[in-house]
Amino acid sequence: MTCLPTLDVKSSRVARPLGADNCNPDTIGLPALIAEDFRTHGRDWLSEGFWVLFWHRFGNWRMGLPKLFRAPMTLIYRIMFRWVSRSTGILLPYTVEVGRRVCLEHFGGMILVAQKIGDDVTIRQNTTFGIARMDEVHSRPIIGDRVEIGAGAVIVGAIRIGNDAIVGANAVVTRDVLPGMVVGGIPARVIGQTQNLKADEQMFQSPDSNAS
Repeated sequence: MTCLPTLDVKSSRVARPLGADNCNPDTIGLPALIAEDFRTHGRDWLSEGFWVLFWHRFGNWRMGLPKLFRAPMTLIYRIMFRWVSRSTGILLPYTVEVGRRVCLEHFGGMILVAQKIGDDVTIRQNTTFGIARMDEVHSRPIIGDRVEIGAGAVIVGAIRIGNDAIVGANAVVTRDVLPGMVVGGIPARVIGQTQNLKADEQMFQSPDSNAS
């Protein structure tokens, strides 16, 4: 399901996350999705990553309810979002579109305000997704499928991290990363490759794309 609203006229990358829709993956129901998240986090009921995703999925699910029934669910979501963010150190608003089998490995210091996080993504502690400039508050990154993100990585701006890419620990990424690339350093540069560059090239057909 694609829940990004109409693109901003200034950039084909920038969308305003209105949070008006249920942006949970539409290929699986909510109970099965929660069970899948549980398995992804090692079947550990005490996993901080699992509970962050649980309330994220709940926050999206409530948006599909009639307004009369949505109101009490919204109150519950807001209370639990605050509690789980402060208790785990992981900030993941429901307006971020999150795919399946995302693993929030470890916990603490994770600010995950992206446009979208794809399927089978692994994110480690002290990671930041967000804006690069205060005057571009909706310019947030899109993380592709099967991406691995190392501890302490910073990914900011209206950029795309291609499928199967690896972002090294403490890397600062402000430009596109092509599919299958391994990047590291400050600022991040290509230091390796995991697969053919031609894979998923349609993801980078936007005229304002800048590959790292």
